[in-house]
Amino acid sequence: QVQLVESGGGLVQPGGSLRLSCAASGSRLSVYLMGWYRQAPGKRRELVATITSGSSRNYADFVKGRFAISRDSAKNTVYLQMNSLKLEDTAVYYCKIQDVGYGVVWGQGTQVTVSS
Repeated sequence: QVQLVESGGGLVQPGGSLRLSCAASGSRLSVYLMGWYRQAPGKRRELVATITSGSSRNYADFVKGRFAISRDSAKNTVYLQMNSLKLEDTAVYYCKIQDVGYGVVWGQGTQVTVSS
């Protein structure tokens, strides 16, 4: 069984920064893709950023230049550094991994609220 533990969400003012973390734990993990998605109230879940085991990154257009995804493969942990946060970045942020053995696994989500 694999478990994802997310942390780092919270309340921040517009223009501020937050760093999200997601740590995967389980036996014989072989994670080839890690990513962050978000879902705002009344909206569909959308991709924010992904990173492969080879550190190839993909970003949604609305976060390019503001967010940065990184990973520590030894710890099976993915990070999302969020800078210049906007009101519209308010959402529940979900971590997702794709593992050779476990397939797709989602985290429980962490709330990010941008408000003045």
